[in-house]
Amino acid sequence: MKTKDELPECPVATTVSVIGSKWKLLIIRNLLDRPWRFNELKKDLDGISQKVLTDSLRAMENDGIITRTVYPEVPPRVEYALSELGESMRPILEAMRQWGTAYKSM
Repeated sequence: MKTKDELPECPVATTVSVIGSKWKLLIIRNLLDRPWRFNELKKDLDGISQKVLTDSLRAMENDGIITRTVYPEVPPRVEYALSELGESMRPILEAMRQWGTAYKSM
């Protein structure tokens, strides 16, 4: 997680710095439903590269937004899920969904 000194002064800028990329928002959207595996996310997020997905997941894990669980199986199974902090963003994404729906109907 970033320290308070590393975060912008403005709360909106802070939020954007944590979840501001297109891919991070779409990853969070998916994780709101259930935990996902890496390849499931890659297939569902049309156009995302493996590097961008990896970098986005690592950044969100470092920021405390998601959790990464490695199951001791052969082959290893890794699942990504929202952390409690990530779950707290549910109302933000719901508001974005509602706004987007209203905008599309104009």
